[in-house]
Amino acid sequence: MSSKMKITCKMCRREGVTLCGRDNCALKKRAYPPGVHGPKYARRKPRLSSYGLQLREKQKAKLFYNVLESQFRRYFEKASQKRGNTAEFLMQLLEERLDNVVYRLGFAKTRRQARQMISHGFFTVNDHLVNIPSYQVQIGDQIQIRDSKKTKALLKENEEMTKRHETPKWLSLDTKTMIGKVTSLPEGDDLRQVFDPTLIVEFYSR
Repeated sequence: MSSKMKITCKMCRREGVTLCGRDNCALKKRAYPPGVHGPKYARRKPRLSSYGLQLREKQKAKLFYNVLESQFRRYFEKASQKRGNTAEFLMQLLEERLDNVVYRLGFAKTRRQARQMISHGFFTVNDHLVNIPSYQVQIGDQIQIRDSKKTKALLKENEEMTKRHETPKWLSLDTKTMIGKVTSLPEGDDLRQVFDPTLIVEFYSR
């Protein structure tokens, strides 16, 4: 059985964009691929084929949202069954994952931390415990911290960060009650990320 990948700054440096979500990502200090040939590679970066570019964008997206290939393919298949912009539908499905929503609301510092908190039963959706990070939220869903977890040191540590956090337009957060709500579908600027989803669609459509 496959296990979840651990996002490291080496992966960020390999892809040339911050994927880990950490403020102190190593890419900011060493903006070149890992390994002894990293600086030389940065000066003379080889050109990729169209297939290579598509593959790299897919890898970025998988690492960004921390999902495995089988999961990612299912998201694409579900998005491609809808009429309209497949790239946009794919991004919406990824953004609507519970671990991403917890991160977007500012409850966690990174998506990986959000995943761990959900797995340990920190959150409820519409007053029901949900411990599945890939759970798909819907418009109107309310996400809040369970009363039994509010005294945990991790939440105390993140509390000030949560209050200062800038929430996307499609989500809302009441900083007094610490209840988040899905108010609409993510669209427009909220779907723009460090990778190009249209290249991912082209990759799977080959």
